[in-house]
Amino acid sequence: MVRVREAHGFDLTPVEARRLQGELAGRVVEGPPLEIGGVRHVAGADVSTEGGMAYATAVVLEFPGLSVVEVRGFEAPLRFPYVPGLLAFREVPAVIGALREVETPVDALICDAQGRAHPRRMGLACHVGLFVDVPTVGCAKSRLVGDFREPGEEKGSVSDLFHGGEVVGRVVRTRDGVSPVFVSVGNRIDLDSAVELVLACCTRYRLPEPVRQAHNAANRLRRGEQMGLL
Repeated sequence: MVRVREAHGFDLTPVEARRLQGELAGRVVEGPPLEIGGVRHVAGADVSTEGGMAYATAVVLEFPGLSVVEVRGFEAPLRFPYVPGLLAFREVPAVIGALREVETPVDALICDAQGRAHPRRMGLACHVGLFVDVPTVGCAKSRLVGDFREPGEEKGSVSDLFHGGEVVGRVVRTRDGVSPVFVSVGNRIDLDSAVELVLACCTRYRLPEPVRQAHNAANRLRRGEQMGLL
């Protein structure tokens, strides 16, 4: 199960949302290290949007085998405008709705989103991390902020992502010669462990398997198709 608490409301203007992000950033905990040997289930979360609706999914995988054991979905209207840097206020309600449905005990969560690698250090993975009681990681397909040196071409190569004079994430090569992903802390995990978990969840694909499965399930939910194993 994923225990979900009420961390904050969503009935806000963009100005209020930016102010709240600044306040919430101080509540995010970067640590402790995750004992990966004790992880039994990892969840992935993603959102697909269309026509004023958000279609969120949470997929739970056995670890380290990465077989899918549970898929949950949740549909919700988009009540917040599209504003860069504030996507959490638009999409988190649907993600939380999907996570509330999960019945399998989850030891870690990877979101297809930014965590600390955000202008106000408060990406969607951080918001979700404040709502749930499990270590949360942001793993994004593209950079939102920061500068970095291109990591080596081999799987497992990493480089630091810098923004505002601090390391806010890592650029991680998850397959040989394939574009890297951008990993950052969501909540209750350190950056080294976040990178270790992402790499341990990568098989034949660029994205870690929990995120890849959640992404595909969200698209199926949006199209009105069966999401997969329930």
